[in-house]
Parts: sequence; structure tokens; C-alpha cells
Amino acid sequence: MGVRIGMNVRRLVEGSSFASETLTVIFQAFDEAWASVAAEFTDDPLDARERLAHAVLLVAREDSRDPDQLKEEALRIFKLAAARNY
Repeated sequence: MGVRIGMNVRRLVEGSSFASETLTVIFQAFDEAWASVAAEFTDDPLDARERLAHAVLLVAREDSRDPDQLKEEALRIFKLAAARNY
């Protein structure tokens, strides 16, 4: 199942219109963000990973170069969206 989860998110991000160096930053930010919240989503990790990928893409810009800043912004959006759904 881990491969399927990774491939869905990878396709989502690679389907965006960012340059390759920006995609590297986006993938790093996503991986670090997911590592910080993964333990909270053992029941449905696919949905949570896809929502997190959307949050990263929402805050990413072509000039994004700081994966830590991108991660923090994406996590803030991700957690706000999760709170609104509960």
C-alpha cells in the first residue's frame, strides 16, 4: 500500500506546473510535513497524504526555495482544513 500512496501524491505534485528545482523543494517540504503528522493518520493515510499534498501545492510558488517555510505554511493550512471538517 505504501507504493500506491506515494505514487498518487507524486503524480499530483508532478502534474503541477513548477520547475524541477521547485519540485525538489516541494517534495522535501511534503516529506518532512508528512513525517511530522503521519502517526495521526494510521486509519486513512491515503486521504491525509493527498490533502497534505494539496496544502503544499496551495502555498508553493515558483520561487519557493525554503522547504522548512513551505512545510510550516502547508501544515498550518492542512490543520486548519482538518479542524473545519470536524
